[in-house]
Amino acid sequence: MRYRMRCLIVSLALALIMLAAMPVQEILRPTTARAVEPDEMLKDPKLEARARRLSQELRCLVCQNENIDESNAPLARDLRILLRERLKAGDTDEQAVQFLVDRYGEYVLLRPRFATHTLILWIGPFLVLGIGLVAAAVYLRRRVRAAPEATQAEAPLSDEERKRLRELLDHS
Repeated sequence: MRYRMRCLIVSLALALIMLAAMPVQEILRPTTARAVEPDEMLKDPKLEARARRLSQELRCLVCQNENIDESNAPLARDLRILLRERLKAGDTDEQAVQFLVDRYGEYVLLRPRFATHTLILWIGPFLVLGIGLVAAAVYLRRRVRAAPEATQAEAPLSDEERKRLRELLDHS
């Protein structure tokens, strides 16, 4: 029973560490490695800053876990150029991103929007954690209830067993 309890505690600890480590990964991600080529950059520094900020929120469809600002894939380059063209044309940030979402689907967003069709992405981890906590509580409650019954079921030591126990304790 102690083994199961330790496994449960370790599992919960690992789950909490994984939840806590997610933002740290974003913080520790190197920001110096960019794939933006000089010929892609806009001459207007404000537009370029907007393009950089937006491209860090868009997923490379080839690399899947890199944003298009960091990816060297040809499709990422095309997406960077397309984004900059939309910004030069006068689109707002939302319009430029929506253009890419309309063209490539919501998968292009690194952080999916909170909507009914993405609800499981946002609520799923909390739901799994809640189920785990309920299961742990039920397990612990059953174990606590079973513990007094187990101690009562044990028979007391006989005189011979007590004598043998004393001998073993005296020798050690």
